[in-house]
Amino acid sequence: MACISANQAIASCIGLLNSGAADICIAGGAETMSDVPIRFSPGLRKAMLASRKVKSPAGYLQLLSKLKAKDLAPEAPAIAEFSSGETMGQSADRLAARFGVTREEQDDFALRSHTQARDAFEAGLLKDIEPIFSPKAKGFVSKDNGVRVGTKEKLAGLKPAFVKPHGTITAANASYLTDGASACLLMTESKAKELGYKPLAYLNAFTFDPKEQLLLGPAYATKKVLERAGLQLSDIDVIEFHEAFAGQVLANINAIESDKFCQEYMGLKGKLGSVDMNKFNNWGGSLSIGHPFGATGVRLVTTAAHRLHHEDGKYGLVAACAAGGLGHAMIVERA
Repeated sequence: MACISANQAIASCIGLLNSGAADICIAGGAETMSDVPIRFSPGLRKAMLASRKVKSPAGYLQLLSKLKAKDLAPEAPAIAEFSSGETMGQSADRLAARFGVTREEQDDFALRSHTQARDAFEAGLLKDIEPIFSPKAKGFVSKDNGVRVGTKEKLAGLKPAFVKPHGTITAANASYLTDGASACLLMTESKAKELGYKPLAYLNAFTFDPKEQLLLGPAYATKKVLERAGLQLSDIDVIEFHEAFAGQVLANINAIESDKFCQEYMGLKGKLGSVDMNKFNNWGGSLSIGHPFGATGVRLVTTAAHRLHHEDGKYGLVAACAAGGLGHAMIVERA
């Protein structure tokens, strides 16, 4: 499920706990973007499979003679939607244009994300990180190392990364791919009391909502999860949205705050609500911290839980988009 894999792991654990099949679970995920699998071309794959039936050197030569030069080139890895072949960046560019999100707004949001992450690290807030030894770093890595606080002028000078020359998505206002892993400990309330653990948060309602509009899943899922929890957007104290692209995040916010969109696509009488940016991704997000697909979901949930305690809130909203038009949202309640 790409970007919401760890969210699905958490939801699966909740199902196991609620059914009584387990009373303690660990949910998480890992990603190694620095060593992604690179596929061979279809022609070369067919030849490799057929080679298992070859019995002689002449047979191998005959098999090789059928290959074309293009068959020898590997398929370059790409973050693309499997149903259309279109890259996520192309979809984000189109979504940003549809909702009127300007390049300047995207760059400003990206700069905000990096600034908030830097400030959170310096304040000791993003501290639930297990140090790992890295030969490349020649020591232990104890914090996410992709935070870069640049200038508006530097961001404005970058060229479009996907839709050229007129796109608005750049390397700076898109989440970057990185290695990473995350895990969280989940259990029933009764088991936590039995073991003497003090819960950080309760996981309330959640939803996985497939829609045909790629990357707009968080807006749809937010509506659905709020209804399940019996809450309004104004009841939420902490908001953690996955920052796939600055344009994608801002388009979802515009959708949530649009009377027209919510009436036509969500069946509401008016907008879902107003997103208070003072509650939104206050410790940075995927644009600044990075986006290891399998790990991001747990980071979103644990960050929301820690922020609820730090900011003295009760309810947190987590939302993310994923491949296939999937949207996910979850309500995290402070314990």
